[in-house]
Amino acid sequence: MWTLCATLHAQEISPELKQKIDETAQKVLRETGAPSASVGIVKDGAIVYTTAFGKSRLDINADAMPEMAYAIGSISKQFTAACILLLQEDGKLKLDDPVAKWFPELTRSKDITLRNLLTHTSGYSDYAPQDYTIPEWTKPGDPLKLVHTWAGKPLDFEPGTKWQYSNTNFVLAGLIVEKAGGMKFADFRRQRILEPLHMQHVLDLNTDQARLQVAGYFRNALGPLRKATLEAPGWYFADGDLAMPVEDLLTWDISVMNQTLLKPESYRELTTSFKLKDGADTHYGLGISVGDRNGHHVVSHTGEVGGFVASNSVFPEDKVAIAVLTNQEASSAASAIARGIAGAMLPPGPNAAASPETQAKTILSGLQQGKIDRSIFTGNANFYFNQEALDDFSSSLQPLGEVKSVVKQDESLRGGMTLRSFTVTFAGGKEVRLSTFTTTDGKLEQFLIIP
Repeated sequence: MWTLCATLHAQEISPELKQKIDETAQKVLRETGAPSASVGIVKDGAIVYTTAFGKSRLDINADAMPEMAYAIGSISKQFTAACILLLQEDGKLKLDDPVAKWFPELTRSKDITLRNLLTHTSGYSDYAPQDYTIPEWTKPGDPLKLVHTWAGKPLDFEPGTKWQYSNTNFVLAGLIVEKAGGMKFADFRRQRILEPLHMQHVLDLNTDQARLQVAGYFRNALGPLRKATLEAPGWYFADGDLAMPVEDLLTWDISVMNQTLLKPESYRELTTSFKLKDGADTHYGLGISVGDRNGHHVVSHTGEVGGFVASNSVFPEDKVAIAVLTNQEASSAASAIARGIAGAMLPPGPNAAASPETQAKTILSGLQQGKIDRSIFTGNANFYFNQEALDDFSSSLQPLGEVKSVVKQDESLRGGMTLRSFTVTFAGGKEVRLSTFTTTDGKLEQFLIIP
């Protein structure tokens, strides 16, 4: 049985929504086996509900409580980006300044800007791609040495031409904050962000690990939960070093949706998706993902450090935020809970896109009748679907009966488009393969049935 500790705030949510949130979290924890989840909700721009499920520590059978701090991992990156933006507002740097202004010794530092660092388009390799703790991270680390090692290597790609997640970028950004701000990174962040927002219970994992009440866990395959090793001080310097209770994270979310800390132009920089040199959209701003979820604009990020995974989503136009903190590494529980709550709180918007499976089923049903919505196809695909093709699709697919299921089997990138393959099953039992190409603007370049 999952133990629940909940706090309803001044503006309460409906009993029906509360029940849905609780049921969603409990179901995900049962299915994933994650020890606990701390969940927080902002509705109409105010914190309305914080709750926790499960166990914060298994060794002493301690219940999770919403006031307990959990490590938030890479969600910390948006706080680092905000530090850079504050320094830009102070006139001490610019986003398009080259890294060479502070670290001329690093690889291609004249060609890489602060904006490249914060958007993961620098070309610097990621020092920490693993989802488990490697031996090096169990010993105290040195951010400056880390940067000289990993940003001293040849680039993975030309700056601004690709998007590739790299924690190295944000360690370097934190060191630049120190040089431009004239104080330790953690002090700058505390004085300019945490204290003004009254985020009073935030921990720095470089100095405050002993204050964590929640233990992190991991599994080997499907084995039992085992105590995880949190990285030693000096690692995840400005890229994943924060821990906090869910209410403090929601306080930050409210500041983002209400634009209370930074100037409006800084928030535009923070939440505007970066375009690569070829015009491709990265769907990533400055330390934060930018996108659309079920027809609702969302800025979000996930985070992971040893033993912890977190998910944080802000829907600024809806004045909704959902934060979920969990204590098992390499677990899908935080994101699954967040998706379930978002589905309960935010019905599909007017511009919600159908899933690829739903879209394919609709198109196939139309083709059985010899009909097609040409607005969702490219010019090339519309050329392919001439009258002869429509007749052939109709005459060969209609006898198979209703389309019962469309199941995606594979997805990859090819030619700048998304290639997907599906298994389609008809009422009569016949199965065929469907192959599609989707362009970056959502149109179908290919829709082929293969026996």
